[in-house]
Amino acid sequence: MDSEVLSAQLQANDIAVAHESRRSDHEVVIINTCGFIDKAKAESIQTILQQVERKKSGKVRQVIVTGCLSARYQNELAAEIPEVDAWFGTEPYREVLQWLQADYKQELVGERLLSTPRHYAYLKISEGCNRTCAFCAIPLMRGKHQSRPMDEILLEARKLAEKGVKELILIAQELTYYGLDLYKKRMLGTLLEKLTKVPGIEWIRLHYAYPAQFPLDILDVVKSQPKICKYLDIPLQHISDPILLAMHRQTNRAYIEQLIHKIRETIPEICLRTTFIVGFPGETPQHVDELMAFMEKTRFDRVGVFTYSHEEHTRAFHLPDTISQEEKEKRAERVMDCQREISYEKNLARIGQVLKVIVDRREAGRFVGRTEYDSPEVDNEVIIHSPKNLSPGQFVKVHITQAYDYDLEGRLVD
Repeated sequence: MDSEVLSAQLQANDIAVAHESRRSDHEVVIINTCGFIDKAKAESIQTILQQVERKKSGKVRQVIVTGCLSARYQNELAAEIPEVDAWFGTEPYREVLQWLQADYKQELVGERLLSTPRHYAYLKISEGCNRTCAFCAIPLMRGKHQSRPMDEILLEARKLAEKGVKELILIAQELTYYGLDLYKKRMLGTLLEKLTKVPGIEWIRLHYAYPAQFPLDILDVVKSQPKICKYLDIPLQHISDPILLAMHRQTNRAYIEQLIHKIRETIPEICLRTTFIVGFPGETPQHVDELMAFMEKTRFDRVGVFTYSHEEHTRAFHLPDTISQEEKEKRAERVMDCQREISYEKNLARIGQVLKVIVDRREAGRFVGRTEYDSPEVDNEVIIHSPKNLSPGQFVKVHITQAYDYDLEGRLVD
């Protein structure tokens, strides 16, 4: 999203912009980095080094680096890679524009040059986080929680809808904290109700809802509003009480089980997505067994698994990281094998159903889309067999005829 905002500002200054262009006619490369986990940091550094090599060979004139990795390690990186022309932190719009001798245009607030397909967009409602999870470096890079003013969010939503966006994916480091700093109370439910009134928006999806102090009032809003997808991404990270305590998650197994029960009791058709971290310091094979038993009992619809990344300056950095990366990967594979079976069984139950699907793309002579129970890039897809042409962003009815571990297949219903 930060890249999209910056791109719109650059374009308004008559600077041609392309997102991840494969062409080689650009003079300046701006790399927006991630510094959250080791894999993301490695990918960011590799990209920087690749572009530096292009600069050395005369293929680009300037290399500019922004984002979380730059904010966190700017001095160290500048010493190691002096060929980079400029380093900036998070939300670097004004600084980058000034570097490129361009003007920041206040009237463009809410304008973005989408890097996603034009029918869906991510909508950030806040920045930063006040939590102190032991494994997480986000507060170090993004700072304390800052809710965006509701009017500003609604303006951006309307502008996105005018561009043809049909689906808004709400994101934040902690979605459910929204409003506490600005309005002195949690306001996610109120924001959701207002977003449902934006003309042109048909789906609203919720990502990254922190489980501790979860605002139960939003459940009634999700249940009552047809435009809000019956989908909730609620990252739990673990289920074993000793690990949750060490992670400083401010919750425990009993609370989590009660919360999930309440969510499903209120919205029986809800799709629950979660993420887990394996390999945290002190985790034993028995803790992983407990996690898998919990998954088999709870039967989440969607699960993502990360291996623990030992991040300096986090609260967990002083803990001995004695579990090898190989063992972490084995644990992650076991957990995902467990989820694969659950996912396949849940998909089998969809055979014979007619589902509403948004078309994402055409691929290999067939169309691919998603249900309201699936977020782009991370969740299941639906392979659509259709005798007629379909357009990205089009909503269709699909009769499900086949199920796979993580995908469904079906035919268009006229």
